Amino acid sequence: MKRSYRGVILLCAVLFLNIIFTQKAVHQYYYEDYTATVIYAVLNLVLFPIALFIYHKEKNV
Repeated sequence: MKRSYRGVILLCAVLFLNIIFTQKAVHQYYYEDYTATVIYAVLNLVLFPIALFIYHKEKNV
């Protein structure tokens, strides 16, 4: 079950974006900008199916 470098790099990029969006959401929540908080939270939720898609695509290769 060897992974390709492309899949690992893409999953690392998704994880990196997930961390950034989480930090931005917490930062915006602290400054009471709730619309931006919801936008970053939704972007964070959108990344999860993308990561699953990449994982399953690389797993079946």
